[in-house]
Amino acid sequence: MKLKVLLINPWIYDFAAINLWSRPLGILKVAEYLSGFDVELALIDCTDIFNQIKYGASKYPKETTEKPPCIKSVPRKFGRYGISIDDFRDALRKNCPFDAVLVTSIMSYWYPGVRKVIEIARSFSKDAPIMLGGIYATLWSRHASETSGADFIYTGHISDNIKFAFNTFGFRIKKKREGLPYYRLGLYRQHQFAPVLTSTGCPFRCAYCSSRFLYDRFIQRDSPGVVREIQDLYSIGIRDFAFYDDALLVNAESHIKVILKEIIKHAPDARFHCPNGLHARFIDDELAGLMKNSGFRTLRLGLETVDVERQRLTGGKVTSEDLLNAVKKLKNKGFTKNDIGVYLMYGLPGQGLDEIKEGVQFLKSLDVRINLTEFSPMPKTEYWEKLKNKGIVNDEIDPLLTNNSVFAYLFSGYDIDELARLKLEVKEYNLKPPGIRA
Repeated sequence: MKLKVLLINPWIYDFAAINLWSRPLGILKVAEYLSGFDVELALIDCTDIFNQIKYGASKYPKETTEKPPCIKSVPRKFGRYGISIDDFRDALRKNCPFDAVLVTSIMSYWYPGVRKVIEIARSFSKDAPIMLGGIYATLWSRHASETSGADFIYTGHISDNIKFAFNTFGFRIKKKREGLPYYRLGLYRQHQFAPVLTSTGCPFRCAYCSSRFLYDRFIQRDSPGVVREIQDLYSIGIRDFAFYDDALLVNAESHIKVILKEIIKHAPDARFHCPNGLHARFIDDELAGLMKNSGFRTLRLGLETVDVERQRLTGGKVTSEDLLNAVKKLKNKGFTKNDIGVYLMYGLPGQGLDEIKEGVQFLKSLDVRINLTEFSPMPKTEYWEKLKNKGIVNDEIDPLLTNNSVFAYLFSGYDIDELARLKLEVKEYNLKPPGIRA
C-alpha cells in the first residue's frame, strides 16, 4: 500500500488576522516535492475559510480564546482564526488512517496553533509520526522541539533532507516520476487566487529581517518557468495572483520585465498583488508601465522610516528620494492612492513617535496609502542582538512576546494613547479618496 501523508497548515492564534492572498506555500512546495514519490497526499488547511473582500483578499472567522499568561496584560481580544475545532476533527476522521503527518509553521508567535493541531492529530493516530517544518521550526527549533509535541523538527528549506526525515521513522519513499507540477494547488477545493514565488532569499541584509537565515543565498527562477506556471494557473480559471518574493524587482531587466511582457500577451485579464514590500529604487518608467499594463492591482512599497541615518543602518535598501521617484513614475502610468500603499514601521529599537509622525506626513504629501507596520524582533537579526544586549529579549523568551502587537505595546516605550491617536489619523486619511491629503 502507498504511504499516506497528511499535510496540515495550523490555525492562526493572534489579536488580528486578515487573509491578504495567503496560502501556505511552504507546505504546497512539500506536496510538490512528495508528488514525485509513490505516496498519497492529503491536506488540511485550518485557515481555508474566509469571507472574500476583493480580488481574493478576505477575512477569517475568529473564535475568541483565553490569552496565554505572558500576554495577559495586552488589552485586546486574542483568538483562533480559521475553521472550527470540530471541523478540524471531522477532516481528520475523513483522512484516517494516515501513516505520517507533516505540519507547517509560519509566524513564530502563532505556535499555539501548531501545538493544538499536533495534539489533536496525535489523538487520532498515536503511531503516526508527526514532523514539523516551516519558519517557526527553523528560527525557533529549540522551542519547537521542547514544546510543540512533534516527533521531528525539520529546519531549513525543502530539499532531499525530507527523505532523511522519513527514513528516520523507517519509511523508504520511492521515486515515482519526473516532471513535477509547480505545486499542488489541486489539494484545495476552491481556486480563488494563487501564490507565485519567482525567487527565494534576498540580496539585501536589513537589520530587522531574517530572510538570509531562512535562505543562504538569493536565487531567481528562470523567467520562462514562471510564465508557464502563471499560464497554467490562468488556464484553470485563476485570475488573482500574489507575488510572495522578498525581492521581486531585483535584476528587473532580465527577470520581472521579461515575465510581465509575456503575461501581457498570454494572460490579458490577470490581476497581480504584492503584499510584500517592493523595492522602490528599481521602479523605472518602463517597469511602471509594464506593471500597469499587466494588471497589477495591489502595490506595497517598503520605506519603513524617513530617518536618513536609520535607513542607512537598517540596510540602505531605499531612501525617501527613491520612494518619491517611484511613486511619481507609478502615478504617471495611472496608478493612484487606491493602488499604492507604503509600509511605515514603528517600534524599532530607539525609534521615537516623532519619527513615525514625520513619516506619516511625508507619505500624506505623496498621496499614497499608509500601511503602519509594527516591528517584530526576529532571532539572529542585527536588531535581535541589539535588544539582547539591552536585556529586552533573550534566546529563552516566549515567542508570543515577539508578536508585533505585543512587542510594540510592552517594549516600545510609546505613549499608548498618543500612538492610538496616530493610528486613527492614518485610518481616516486612508479612507479619503485620492487627491485629498489633509
